[in-house]
Amino acid sequence: MATTTVEDLPADVLACALRRLDGRSLAAASCATAGLRALAADRETWRALCLARWPSLAARPDLFLSASPQRLFADAFPFPCADGAVPLSGAESQQQLPGELVSAVDVYHSGAPLLSRVVGTSTSSSWFLTSPFCVDAVECKNPAPVGRTVPPAELELSWIVMDPRGGRAVNVSSRRPVAVDRHWYTGETLVRYAVVLGGCKFEATVTFSEETGHIREVSLAVEDADGAAVSGEGSLRLLLAAMAGPRKGGEEEVEAAKGRYQEFVRSKRGRKESKARKEVLVDLCCSAVSAVAVLSFIAAVVLR
Repeated sequence: MATTTVEDLPADVLACALRRLDGRSLAAASCATAGLRALAADRETWRALCLARWPSLAARPDLFLSASPQRLFADAFPFPCADGAVPLSGAESQQQLPGELVSAVDVYHSGAPLLSRVVGTSTSSSWFLTSPFCVDAVECKNPAPVGRTVPPAELELSWIVMDPRGGRAVNVSSRRPVAVDRHWYTGETLVRYAVVLGGCKFEATVTFSEETGHIREVSLAVEDADGAAVSGEGSLRLLLAAMAGPRKGGEEEVEAAKGRYQEFVRSKRGRKESKARKEVLVDLCCSAVSAVAVLSFIAAVVLR
């Protein structure tokens, strides 16, 4: 008796079924057979998946011209490997630095998008290269309403950074919060999302007012292991290395991102305490030397 396989179905039926899969399932199906791979490579299917996952991309359809939707999904959906983002250096890497970065930012609650923004950042000026890296997706002057009943700790954030010229992208958000704090002065809730790349922390902060139900600010900044802000040029090198580096998928990576953030915070605190102890020791040594010098001077005057 002849064996019937899924590929015996008409091609249009198979294509319709594949369009109902999510990105991970579609990628897995494309690895099964050559026929499924050809059907799963449909550009419009992957474009629809990208727009469903990241509604903000609808504002920049030109981004699908520099990179195929399938490549964009493969770059942006998984997490970058923390150890794979070794910063580029040298004159050759200077020529590779992109002239623009595009941030696609989406805030969700229970899978429903609440806020979608696309921010273009010019990276060619000397001001950007030498200043601390910071991107604002929502500014305090123009808050976004999301509803007072949304628990801040349940907000999810997707922040994708893209290089339009190179056609590559990378996810720089832990998706779920790694920490929830209160602003000491305003009382607003600070929901933090972070990934650690190349020994530096990319931290996105959502400032949420529970009183008014507005997202007042969404920003991304980069910090090194000593707690100092990383410059625009240094951040570009980290991002390019992460775009070219390996990726990790799976739900467990969400928890792993939180663990790496907590380890980064502990390490920074330890380095700060060690630096403080060294400064105290140096101060004591300087005080001792000064005391010896004063006593020697007094002794010299008395014994003259």
